[in-house]
Amino acid sequence: MSAVEKKVLILGGGLAGLACALRLQAAGARPLIFERSDGVGGRVRTDQLDGFLLDRGFQVFLDAYPEAGDLLDKESLDLRAFRPGALIYRTSGRVRMMDVFREPRHLLESALAPVGSLADKLRVARLRWRLMRLTTEEIAGHEDMTTESYLRYAGFSPAMIDGFFRSFYGGIFLERELQTSSRMFEFTFKMFSQGSATLPSRGMGEIPRQLASRLPPGTIRLGAQVTRIQPGSITLESGEQFRGDAVVVATDATTAAGLVSAGGIDGPVWRSVTCLYFAAARSPLCESIIALNGTGCGLVNNVCVPSDLAPAYAPPGRALVSVSVLGTVDSADLESRVLAELEAWFGGAVREWRHLRTYRIERALPRQEPGNGFTGPGFRQAAGVYVCGDHLWSASIEGAIISGLRTADAILKPS
Repeated sequence: MSAVEKKVLILGGGLAGLACALRLQAAGARPLIFERSDGVGGRVRTDQLDGFLLDRGFQVFLDAYPEAGDLLDKESLDLRAFRPGALIYRTSGRVRMMDVFREPRHLLESALAPVGSLADKLRVARLRWRLMRLTTEEIAGHEDMTTESYLRYAGFSPAMIDGFFRSFYGGIFLERELQTSSRMFEFTFKMFSQGSATLPSRGMGEIPRQLASRLPPGTIRLGAQVTRIQPGSITLESGEQFRGDAVVVATDATTAAGLVSAGGIDGPVWRSVTCLYFAAARSPLCESIIALNGTGCGLVNNVCVPSDLAPAYAPPGRALVSVSVLGTVDSADLESRVLAELEAWFGGAVREWRHLRTYRIERALPRQEPGNGFTGPGFRQAAGVYVCGDHLWSASIEGAIISGLRTADAILKPS
C-alpha cells in the first residue's frame, strides 16, 4: 500500500502526535488525531486569566533544538530569549552568574561570584567548549551515569554543584538530587550553549497551536476519549469505532501503558512540579533572567517574570511572576509560605502581589535515569500498535517531536 492510501489513527494531540501527523500529511497519508481534552498541546498549554497568559507549569523552548527548530516556524512564534545566565539568591545576598562568552562584560563579576571557585568556572568553560563540538549522536553514545556523578567526575566542587547546578538544573530536570541521565545533562548543556532559552511572545501554547494549524480541518477531534485499541482500530467512550491502516498511541507514558497493556509499555515514574503565578505592580527582577534559590533550603526553586521577556504575558502596567516549587505541595498555606520566602529575596513589595493560580502538575516530566533515553528508534511497536512520546527518546520538547517524526517515518516505510 502506498503512503497516500494509508489512514493513520493517532491517540493524543500533544507534540509527538502533532509532529507525527504533520509528517504523515506531508507524505500524502491521512492522519486523524483523537484528543481527549479540550485543546491540543498535551503538557504544553497556556491559559488566559484576567489578561495574563499562564503556561501550565514554567517551561522554555530551547531555540537550538535541531528537529523542533526545523519543524516550527520560529519567526512566527516571535521567540523572546532569556539572558544567558542566572541571578542566584543566597543567605548572604544576590550574585550574578552569566555566560561570559555571550555577555563578556560580566566576566569579572561572574568569575568572582562566591558560587564555587575560579577553577569551577574554568571547568564550565572547558565543558562548554567540548560539548559544542559534539553531535547529539556522539553524546548518545557516551557512558551514562547520574548527572551528580558526572559533575563530580568532571571535577566540580560540592560548592559549585550545590550552589548552582542543583537549582539551575533542578528547574530543568524537576529534581535537585541530579539523578537524571548525564546524557540528558550533556544534551541540554549543549543546547543552552548553542542558543537561548526562550518563550513564544504569546505563550508556550503557541507551539502546538502552530503545528495544529497546518493540518487540514477535521484532522483533530477534541473531547474524544479512547477506551479500547486494537491493531487497525480504536473505540471511543461514545461507542464509535474507527478503522485505519495503523494506530499510533502518542499519549503520555502512563496513559499509553494502560491502553497497550499487552505490549510491555512501562508507565514511568514522573517528576512533578508546582507552579504559582502572581500579579505584581512591578517586576521584582526588571530583566529577562531566571532567579535561582542558592540557599540550599526552602520551597522555591526558581523564579522568573515572563512579562519581562514578552509583555503580552501581562496586561499593561502589570507584571506576571512565575514561581516553581519542585514536587506537588498540597498545602492550604502554600501561597503564603512561598511569599514569605520571596520577601527575603525581593523585600516588602511581595506583600502586595496577588495570587492568580497554582498548578500542581503530577505528570510534568518522565524521569530519565541513566541508560534510559537517546537509545533505540525513539518509538515502539507493541501488539501491532505504534507508541511514541518524549519518554521514548528524551524528556523534552525536542524528544517528543523526534519520537513523533520517527514514528511517522516507520509507518511510511514501504512494507
